[in-house]
Amino acid sequence: MKVLVINCGSSSLKYQLIDSANETVLAKGLCERIGIDGAITHQKAGGEKQTWQMDMPNHTKAVSYVIDKLLDKEVGAISSLDEIDAVGHRIVHGGEKFAKSVIITEEVMKAIEECNDLAPLHNPANLIGIRSCREVMPNVPMVAVFDTAFHQTMPKKAYMYGLPNEYYEKYKVRRYGFHGTSHDYVSHRAAQLLEKDIKDLKIIVCHLGNGASVSAVQYGECVDTSMGLTPLEGLIMGTRSGDIDPAIVSFIAQKEHISAEEVINICNKKSGVLGLSGGLSSDFRDLAGAAQEGNELAKVALETWAYRVAKYVGAYAAAMNGVDAIVFTAGVGENNTAARAEVCSYLNYLGITIDDAANQKRGEEVFLSTPDSSVSVMVIPTDEEMAIARQTAMLVK
Repeated sequence: MKVLVINCGSSSLKYQLIDSANETVLAKGLCERIGIDGAITHQKAGGEKQTWQMDMPNHTKAVSYVIDKLLDKEVGAISSLDEIDAVGHRIVHGGEKFAKSVIITEEVMKAIEECNDLAPLHNPANLIGIRSCREVMPNVPMVAVFDTAFHQTMPKKAYMYGLPNEYYEKYKVRRYGFHGTSHDYVSHRAAQLLEKDIKDLKIIVCHLGNGASVSAVQYGECVDTSMGLTPLEGLIMGTRSGDIDPAIVSFIAQKEHISAEEVINICNKKSGVLGLSGGLSSDFRDLAGAAQEGNELAKVALETWAYRVAKYVGAYAAAMNGVDAIVFTAGVGENNTAARAEVCSYLNYLGITIDDAANQKRGEEVFLSTPDSSVSVMVIPTDEEMAIARQTAMLVK
C-alpha cells in the first residue's frame, strides 16, 4: 500500500510518499511560502533534492503541485494517481474526542474544527490540508493522526490543573500534550531495541527539538507529559518559555503597557533559549559556538535548558516509581552531543554511566549508557511520517 503523508502548516505543506509494505520512502518534499510566492522542494528516493519556484496561492494548488511532482516522469515515484491508496494527515489537536487515529468523515472534520480554539495556529491549517487533498483526490480514503491522541491515556491526576473545576467542565481546560506520534513511535522502538515487551517497561522519552516535550510511558501507555493545554507549557524550548509563574503575564502586561495576549505571544515566539540568550539565536549550534567564545548569556541559556530537561526526567522517574530507559529524540536530542551530555550529568543518581564515545554519534540509533548502567539511555531518531503511514495503512486495510 502506498500512503501519502501530509503535514500541513499555515503556509507550508510537508509530504512523504511511503510504501507501507516495506516501509520505504519513495519521495518526499516541502511546499513553503504558500499564499506568498511559493516554492516546492522535492526529492525522489535515491535522487537529488530539487527546488522550483511556483505560484502557490493556496493549499489546494500546493497539493496539486505535489501530485504533479509525484507523477513526473523525471522526478516522480508513481505513474498514476490510482497508485496512492490512502492519505494520512497529521492533526495537532484532537481534544478529548480522539484517543486514536480515525478515518476522516464529515463528522470527524466537524469535531476537529471544534478543537480550533485549542490550536488556532495548527488545526485550521490541518483542515485546509484535508479539504485540499479531498478536492484533488476525492476517492482516496484519508486518515487523521492526532498529536494529542497518544497522551489520552493519562490519568486525571496527571492532566487536571489546580483551577476551578468549572473551567474543565465548560472549556475542557486540561493538559493534552503534543508530539504524541513521536513519543509513541520512539517508545515502541526502544522496547524493540531492548528486546523486551513494552508492557514490562517504564520509559521516559525526551523529544528535544525547537519545540520540546518529555513523556512518561509506563507499560506502553502515556501517564504524563510536559506540554499542556497548548505546546507552551513544560520545557524551555527554542522560542517558547515553558513553565512560568502565570502571574508573570499580568505583571509584564502592566509594566510594559501591553495586552496579556501580547505577553503570551512573547512567551511563544521571543522566549526560550532565544530570549535567555538576549535574542542571539534559537539554534543550539549557534548558542554552543557563542558559549565557547565566552558569551555568558548563551552559556546560561544552554545550562537552564538542560536543567529543566533533567528536572522533568527526575519528576517522571518519580511518577512511575522507577525507570528502565531514557530516550533522546528529535533534532537536538538526536544530534547535539553536548546537550545530551549536559542533561545526563544530572542522572548519576539513577545508576547511569555514559559512554562518551557512543555519545559522539549523531542521528543514529545508539545506546549512550554503559552495559553496567541501571537504566538504559538511548538515542532513537524519530520518524513521525512513518508512524502516520503505519496507522493510516492499518485503518484503511
